[in-house]
Amino acid sequence: MTSTDAGDFATGEPATATPGRSQWPAPTAEPGPAPTAEPGPAPTAEPGLAPTAEPDPAARTTAESPPARPVAPGRRSAHREEHEPQRTARAALTRILEPGDETAGRWLREMGPVALWQALSDDTADPPGGTTRAKIAGLRLRAARARPTADLEAMTALGGRFLCPGDDEWPGQLDDLGDARPIGLWVRGTANLRLWALRSVAVVGARACTDYGAHLATTIGAGLADRGWAVVSGAAYGVDGAAHRGALAADGATIAVMACGVDHAYPRGHTELIGRIAEQGLVVAELPPGDHPTRSRFIQRNRVIAALTRGTVVVEAELRSGSLVTARQALALGRFTMGMPGPVTSSLSAGVHQLLRGEATVVTAADEVIELVGSIGDLAPEQQGPTRIRDLLDPVATRVLEALPARGGTDAGRLAEEAATPREVTQRKLFELLSLGFVQRCGDRWELARRAERTEGSRRGGT
Repeated sequence: MTSTDAGDFATGEPATATPGRSQWPAPTAEPGPAPTAEPGPAPTAEPGLAPTAEPDPAARTTAESPPARPVAPGRRSAHREEHEPQRTARAALTRILEPGDETAGRWLREMGPVALWQALSDDTADPPGGTTRAKIAGLRLRAARARPTADLEAMTALGGRFLCPGDDEWPGQLDDLGDARPIGLWVRGTANLRLWALRSVAVVGARACTDYGAHLATTIGAGLADRGWAVVSGAAYGVDGAAHRGALAADGATIAVMACGVDHAYPRGHTELIGRIAEQGLVVAELPPGDHPTRSRFIQRNRVIAALTRGTVVVEAELRSGSLVTARQALALGRFTMGMPGPVTSSLSAGVHQLLRGEATVVTAADEVIELVGSIGDLAPEQQGPTRIRDLLDPVATRVLEALPARGGTDAGRLAEEAATPREVTQRKLFELLSLGFVQRCGDRWELARRAERTEGSRRGGT
């Protein structure tokens, strides 16, 4: 993966970072990167908030900061208190800006979150450049109803938290998205998102999947979870739900990336499933509590799934499918992209097959996925057919056996000539074959035993 040389994927896989319910109840120590700087002028103070500058880029070093004690959901560390204005501003911006808006991402990078929030909240302030007046007017309408403190308190009441770039728990690989990087992430669940994302695979596919697709997704989800990998998907009907259920059934780790607020179960039919994921795994969203899904938000959600994970597996997908968007995002980010083939007559396999004709890799089981995305030495077991007795014969015995005619018999002398083997060796091998039931003796003549004769006849096309 070329684009993952930077970010969390480059840190490798810590020996203790094996996701799972029993293994990861609540990490006691976690490596954390130094806070990511947001270049731009120092923001002016928001009314009622003390001005605090964004971290200085020059202060960032290549070494990781010392392990930090994790913060329980709903509680704040000194680091969080220090950067509270930026956290509050980012929480507000998640309600104002649409996910994946690269123009807004550029504003955020250049101005910083506090200054950008003020520019969008104050009708008298100079608006950010590079967009239309109509868009600024629409964003200011949203800014007027933004209540970040209430959103943060609602999240705390749910037992969740709001993560920002630079937090110890922030997955660094999301920075590969550039200006399309999430403003922040609203998270439910007690596990450490950054550590789980280090060993994660996305499993996506059709909502209206077949029984075949559901079986594959469940099996691969359980297989990945059983090997200590987190299964990431979108909690939708079909393949997504089957992958989550497979991981949960294996008592493993799973992450649901939502296109709405994490307090809102969508689809409604997966209310129980999403609740189980929040208890055993993680529910993640870019949108604040109470926000609803839209078509564009589903598409933008897919880029987070692709960037968060080491690779994406597509189980079933039509030619026009959101799952293919996720796969192509993964390709663009340098992640591994895989597909599970299906019947060539099925329209639900057409998209996967198109992907496999390009840069995607065929996989049929969790072991093959891990062989691609895992560490050196994580090899899938070699696939072999059943071993037959004939496979155990030595080369000379095999040559003598193959020299026997399919019908009728022959004497040992003629057989030795056909097998190009000395007569005494041929005679010895014939008795070995006799003891194994491959040949039978009729006086001085040798012929294939009836069982072997039927096998040979089938091998020769049934003649």
